[in-house]
Amino acid sequence: MEKEKHRHRILGKIQKTPLWKKEEFSEIEYEPTPVKDLLTEMKDISELIIDLAYSAVLFHNEEIAEEVKYLEVRMDKLNYDIRIMAMMAARSKEDAEQLAGILQIAQAAEKISNTAGDIILLMKENIEPVLPRIFAKAEERIYRLKITEDSVGCNQSIGDLKIEAETGMRIIAIRRENYWIYNPQSKSDLAANDIIIARGTDEGFEQLNAFFLGKKEDINERNCC
Repeated sequence: MEKEKHRHRILGKIQKTPLWKKEEFSEIEYEPTPVKDLLTEMKDISELIIDLAYSAVLFHNEEIAEEVKYLEVRMDKLNYDIRIMAMMAARSKEDAEQLAGILQIAQAAEKISNTAGDIILLMKENIEPVLPRIFAKAEERIYRLKITEDSVGCNQSIGDLKIEAETGMRIIAIRRENYWIYNPQSKSDLAANDIIIARGTDEGFEQLNAFFLGKKEDINERNCC
């Protein structure tokens, strides 16, 4: 009986392991990918991760901080892929010289993600009293939302829903299970359980969040006072 309880405690810990931690400990396998695609994703992560890191600290938001950690691990894996690609592609001094520039870009992108990881460490420091004064000057914030199966927005595109026009919220990234959609376009579809990273105001967030949670069937419906 005691062994069974201990087993359940262990399983509980495994099930509660953060997504970034699972990704970090997953086995790294090299998959041939065009260097352009690798660099493009590294650029997209670099643009997104700093915004998320500052927002996590400003709001003291652990969920956004988890997304930063996940992206940091993802950046490490992309950097690994690009290094393997460079070693396999270099057959001469000329090849090595050309690939050196690519590796420098990749290293710079990784430094940005590492810096974002350092920023969220500020959440452990006693700096909260200062943050509201900084935040009060900001008109827009970064928010993390989740689309539930009850939402009318499931399987509809961002453009069809007119999200930005109706709420003022701009979706800057979507995490779908274990992969990201950066800078989604109006034709990008939304699915149940998508994690949405959006920029906007408190009012826009409340309006869009209620719609994604399935509390409203019409995205244009305002919250009651």
